[in-house]
Amino acid sequence: MKLKSEINQHIQEAFVKAGIEAEPMSVTEAGKPEFGDYQFNGAMALAKVLGKNPRQIATEIVEKIDADGMISRTEIAGPGFINLWIDSVWMGEKLQEMLHDGRLSILPKAQGVKTVVDYSSPNMAKQMHVGHLRSTIIGDTLARLFTFLGDEVIRQNHIGDWGTQFGMLIAYLETSGEDAYSSLGDLEQFYKDAKVKFDSDPVFADMAREYVVKLQGGDAHCRTLWQQFIDVSLGHCEEAYRTLDVTLTRKDVRAESSYNEMLTAVVEDLRSGTILQESDGAQCVFMEGSDVPLIIQKRDGGFLYATTDLAAIRYRTEVLGAKRISYVVDARQAGHFKQVFDAARRAGFVGEDVWLEHVSFGMMLDKSGRPFKTRDGGTVKLIDLLDEAVSRAKAMIEDRGTQEAAEVEKVARIVGIGAVKYAELSVNRESNYIFDWDKMLSFEGNTSLYLQYAYARIQSIFRKYGEKIDGDILLGDPLEARLGMMLLRFEDALNAAARESMPHYITSYLYELTTLFMKFYEQNPILKEGIPAELRESRLQLASLTARTIRKGLDMLGIQVLDRL
Repeated sequence: MKLKSEINQHIQEAFVKAGIEAEPMSVTEAGKPEFGDYQFNGAMALAKVLGKNPRQIATEIVEKIDADGMISRTEIAGPGFINLWIDSVWMGEKLQEMLHDGRLSILPKAQGVKTVVDYSSPNMAKQMHVGHLRSTIIGDTLARLFTFLGDEVIRQNHIGDWGTQFGMLIAYLETSGEDAYSSLGDLEQFYKDAKVKFDSDPVFADMAREYVVKLQGGDAHCRTLWQQFIDVSLGHCEEAYRTLDVTLTRKDVRAESSYNEMLTAVVEDLRSGTILQESDGAQCVFMEGSDVPLIIQKRDGGFLYATTDLAAIRYRTEVLGAKRISYVVDARQAGHFKQVFDAARRAGFVGEDVWLEHVSFGMMLDKSGRPFKTRDGGTVKLIDLLDEAVSRAKAMIEDRGTQEAAEVEKVARIVGIGAVKYAELSVNRESNYIFDWDKMLSFEGNTSLYLQYAYARIQSIFRKYGEKIDGDILLGDPLEARLGMMLLRFEDALNAAARESMPHYITSYLYELTTLFMKFYEQNPILKEGIPAELRESRLQLASLTARTIRKGLDMLGIQVLDRL
């Protein structure tokens, strides 16, 4: 449920009853239990506007709060803070509703926003490497989250499939004989071999450039070979997507080449909009107050990434009808997207009702704080990293000896891949983060394994109990009340994560929920002999709802749970 929104609504109604005219103000979660569950700190700001003492304003608000049994107690503290306590009986009823609802009482939006999420964007003719990991995982989480909350999500995998590199690859394929076709399985090595020949053989380099012209001119043979490179490349990508349990499919691919026919029109419309300027023979757009241009067309007539990005924005708004476009691209491209968004708005390619956002993220670093590389300084292939994650998880599981032999491979994959994904998502995406195998595969701390273990522990409780649970949820104990409050805040956490495109809001919530449950589990016996039946039933339901919330939250991150661990 939207707990914070409901409290805000009661505060706003109190404003009206008290004759206070002011813009809606939001409550915040209380920092300590002794200050209640929520706090309203707006009286101080209102004092300046209304010319009254803030405690007087707070008193007028409190006197008019009528929360239909939701708020059990209010308190005015300090210069005018309003502390609010949520009624435990009311909470119990809402928790019961969540428990019996497949969506945990989270209703999808009445009117979802058509949203494009642009993510992953691997290079064709190469295998995916660790540099694609953050975009792929963050983007997929946002796509899952937006969809769950009711938006109409269109995934877009903006692959680079055009340019001089393909002339080089086609030339190498043509000059290397039949053996070259069989070597396409290792596309990375094929690319390296072609690049060496391109750099060392001027005749080959000229041939490669001729193939670029043929390719862009629509030569049928070149197009056939080009498509072969694309298919092989996408096959490698899809292997990584399957391993990661990422929801991107072939139909989500929207390649750079698909915008070729739109590029000339983009330039002409920028020119007719009088925002295009010539600089050193190139066609450019300058942002106000900046001397650094966004180059739209080179002096030789060639187009650039910016041209394609503007065409893509136009396609996504005019053809797809998107009202929110989220570009999950690393932070180093911040300047580029700032210029592209500015140019798109000034050219009228997007209206003011369209939200363009650069969902930027930092770098993945090794323990020494340097960019993540192989021991010899090379780029780490993504599939190799994922295989290592599963291998390390398997070794750990075999050491524990808690799984049947037939289940080890399955469990290792769920644990290993979940560990990699959660490590990415549990830090603020704008920050760099240290990739640490030991930390991410730990049963302690903010890791997927910690959450998966808590989920499995709850399942073991129900296996041991073996009976159907029923009755009311009772929150008489302070720790029970805190756990109940945390469960009710799930939807607010999801909405905050979606609003700001911050997946770590979800992981932070799940970690706090799980830590609180573990404390509750240790201090509040559930199956201990002598526990009153109604109390045992209540605590079982709290445990069940906690498990379902953990599962739903991890599902939002594309991470599976286990019944035994």
